[in-house]
Amino acid sequence: MDFFANFPLWSALSAIVFAQVVKIPIRLIATKEFKPGLAFSTGGMPSSHSAAVAALTTGVGIVDGVDSIMFAVSSVFSVIIMFDASGVRRQAGEQAIVVNQLVEDFQYFMEGAKDWNRKELYQKRKQLKELLGHQPIEVFFGGLSGIAIAFILHQF
Repeated sequence: MDFFANFPLWSALSAIVFAQVVKIPIRLIATKEFKPGLAFSTGGMPSSHSAAVAALTTGVGIVDGVDSIMFAVSSVFSVIIMFDASGVRRQAGEQAIVVNQLVEDFQYFMEGAKDWNRKELYQKRKQLKELLGHQPIEVFFGGLSGIAIAFILHQF
């Protein structure tokens, strides 16, 4: 198969781009906050991981058939990715929130207890990324958008 004619690949890539870009207007509508950086970040609505694997699996199903070995492999791969997006990665993000709060509280305590001249060191600290995973609804809509994108692209 020619690389540029690889429908499942282009469906998945298109779904990633769509899911990342649509996060911006969704955040704007939900919170009145314009954050274009969301297009390059993890987490949020919809899940681009879920959109990508759902579009990939749908594309494989369209091209090779839902009875093919590639569809079976892609389906299992998709379930694992979606489970990870809403489970393990989400828990890691929640742990990052707690660790960041502990660091902030400790720094507040230390600044109050001693008058150190290391303020620049504290200002340069790097926080752990908190928005890593997805809520189940974000995974659901990511998957749904990936399936829709694959079917829409297949019409062209």
